[in-house]
Amino acid sequence: MTMLTGRDAVIEFAVESLETPALTKAQLADLLFDQIGLNKRESKDMIDAFFDLVSQSLVEGKDVKLSGFGNFQIRTKAPRPGRNPRTGEAIPIQARRVVTFHASSKLKEQIQTAAGL
Repeated sequence: MTMLTGRDAVIEFAVESLETPALTKAQLADLLFDQIGLNKRESKDMIDAFFDLVSQSLVEGKDVKLSGFGNFQIRTKAPRPGRNPRTGEAIPIQARRVVTFHASSKLKEQIQTAAGL
């Protein structure tokens, strides 16, 4: 069972399959449909718009901060020497940008509470 909390409501739902315990965009759209009453098309469009906005912000190099959840940040990694583990051959690793996620203290607390720690 997974719980999403908002300002005034707690939404509970069961993960449909043990093989894929991930929360999917389709499941989020279904939650909007079931809990808020948006039609299925509006629900899907809203979820897609949210993730498009987050993705575009990250592509533009902007950090994304979701209050009570966490921060997505772009980090630039410098080039460095690497090594092929099979052959031992030295291979240069190019500079690149990566996305990092840092959970908020509120989310960390919820995770620890749910784990009984």
